[in-house]
Amino acid sequence: MIPFLDLKAINAQYRDELIEACTRVIDSGWYIAGNELTQFEQAFASYCGTKHAIGVANGLDALILTLRAWKKLGKLKDGDEVIVPSNTYIASILAISANDLVPVLVEPDLATYNLCPKQTEAAITTKTRAILPVHLYGQLADMPAIMAIAKNHNLLVLEDSAQAHGASAIDDKGKSKKAGNWGDASGFSFYPGKNLGALGDAGAVTTNDDELAATLRALRNYGSHEKYKNLFQGVNSRLDEIQAAMLSVKLTHLDTEIAHRRKVAVAYLKGITNPAIVLPTQHSTLNTQHSHVWHVFVIRCEQREALQKHLLEHGIQTLIHYPIPPHQQQAYKEWNMDSYPVSEMIHQQVMSLPMGPTITMDEVKKVITAINTFKI
Repeated sequence: MIPFLDLKAINAQYRDELIEACTRVIDSGWYIAGNELTQFEQAFASYCGTKHAIGVANGLDALILTLRAWKKLGKLKDGDEVIVPSNTYIASILAISANDLVPVLVEPDLATYNLCPKQTEAAITTKTRAILPVHLYGQLADMPAIMAIAKNHNLLVLEDSAQAHGASAIDDKGKSKKAGNWGDASGFSFYPGKNLGALGDAGAVTTNDDELAATLRALRNYGSHEKYKNLFQGVNSRLDEIQAAMLSVKLTHLDTEIAHRRKVAVAYLKGITNPAIVLPTQHSTLNTQHSHVWHVFVIRCEQREALQKHLLEHGIQTLIHYPIPPHQQQAYKEWNMDSYPVSEMIHQQVMSLPMGPTITMDEVKKVITAINTFKI
């Protein structure tokens, strides 16, 4: 079987380094909010090109706490609208609802699956206060256009970079900027399956805003900026020393892993010729060959179930990201009668092929051959 993603093999590459880092934490006697966290936060902020990285317990908390911090700072209030893609993973929307804000779903660009700037601008009302673009599948949304819209309408921008560690796009000055350094803040997940994955749950917020960073550091720690003094009614959402140490090890290998993902993606793009398959598209004006980080390689096929069965019969595991759009989930039953035809088509047709830093090129060739032999 060719697995969709072999986490055991990925981490086995760095086993000695990971054990050494874990041992260092155990022997330190300091397990929360210590030197490992500080070092990782500094390294990750530097990697993203931002002033701050604030470690939290997971990616959802990264989004929830950022929106909550803006409420504490008076930049948002209950009932404000936040524009978000209609085809995202539900966590992006849960973060908005959790803060008593109103999610406004906007259809994506079918070519890239990311938030459509034109539809974003059309969705802005007098209640709109923020945009939450999601860098889906490893490619940045059209951030120059989205940031221009935000500036014109005085809106906050919170990037959901959970799938885009290391991804970049070209700004209006011709410079490359990474995910996490475009908006007012960005939420990252380090769930094990991400391009930069911990050995458990973990997350972070990146920002260049000093006041926001200070507020987030308090909110993640019971609202406390100083021991036994509480500025806010906060939560316990801390990135622990063990996971910080694991992430510090894996961060040093991230660019090498991304390079292999790109090699796999190029092979898929060149090799898959079956007319029943719609291949992914890179944004032509924003990206170079070094921009997309291919968190997942997503194809579309009208006969998805038959194709998935065909590939499984050839020993190839695939996944679907994601089978049910947010507006059709029971959690948001008030939206169940709404229509988002682009998102609905995407969720009915997409399928993710094996992708990762340990898949071999021989395995990639087998995937390509199996897809090209699929017949409707």
